[in-house]
Amino acid sequence: MTQEVTPTREQVKRYMAQVFALVQACPAGRVTTYGWIAKAIGYPRGARMVGWIMHETPQDIPAQRVINSKGELTGSKAFGQIGRMRQLLEAENITFSEDGRVDMKRYGWDPMRDLTEDERQQVLATVPANTPEPDDRLLYLLQNDPASPLRASS
Repeated sequence: MTQEVTPTREQVKRYMAQVFALVQACPAGRVTTYGWIAKAIGYPRGARMVGWIMHETPQDIPAQRVINSKGELTGSKAFGQIGRMRQLLEAENITFSEDGRVDMKRYGWDPMRDLTEDERQQVLATVPANTPEPDDRLLYLLQNDPASPLRASS
């Protein structure tokens, strides 16, 4: 997907809703990655964008299920205390290797692989009721950061 203009607040809210809907669709006891979510919403190089969006996650979205592609818990700072993200995943019967990683072959949930096209489109059409308005920080990053797939090309 090529974005020709800088995304509006309304467009960013739609991307947020799609990310949160996919995270909600990730089953308990499974994990997904920033990159898999990005690819499922049409931005295969948008893992960092998904990370920025996850920073705005509403309370009832199971954000602990989104980890990096190496099986590492990179978002754990957002959970308020060291180890909380891991505790939430362990409560879903996810086990960790000695080096603290999740086995992606065993627990990984890729919406492009694990959902049919129809199922994925149905999930993407869902708008979680509590999707927040994008804050100015997120809007700035998506419009201006060189890593943003939504940034207007100069």
